[in-house]
Amino acid sequence: MNRVLEVLRVSTYLGLTSFGGPIAHLGYFHREYVEKKKWIDEDTMLELITISEATPGPFAINGATYIGYHKAKFLWSLFATLGVVLPSFIVILLVSLFLQAFSDNTTLQNALAGIGAGVPVLIFHALFKLSKKVKINLINGVLLVIAFVVSFFTNFSVVLLLILTAVFALIYTAIERRMQA
Repeated sequence: MNRVLEVLRVSTYLGLTSFGGPIAHLGYFHREYVEKKKWIDEDTMLELITISEATPGPFAINGATYIGYHKAKFLWSLFATLGVVLPSFIVILLVSLFLQAFSDNTTLQNALAGIGAGVPVLIFHALFKLSKKVKINLINGVLLVIAFVVSFFTNFSVVLLLILTAVFALIYTAIERRMQA
């Protein structure tokens, strides 16, 4: 039971403190689950990213559910998911009750802007750490550059972009294997 309470505590902490959306959550998840708790390793973190981005729903919920299930199946999965969701639910409920009072509060607006300014640091930290595990070759490098350019300069769906790059990589691998046989 102590382990279940620990996953609930850590997930609730992440739910309360992780700002910036799905990409920023990478940094938070990496720091808590890989570096501090050591519940997962770098390879499992890469799996978490892949699965969480490929499945419908918010990254934080998918990621917490994945880690919980990876560690101790359903019970951890349930409490990890609840821990991430409840803080946001409670905050949104409270904010909706007092929305007008918050809209003119410059102190709150400045605090949120400050938090927003720190989020890119977490994103780049996680990106740097995780990029060490990715084996870049010519095809991966070209796909990376193309995907970056398309996602950065167009409104093309990132999900569709992920699917297309995966399909291209599979086709390339099949052709390469056929040529070697």
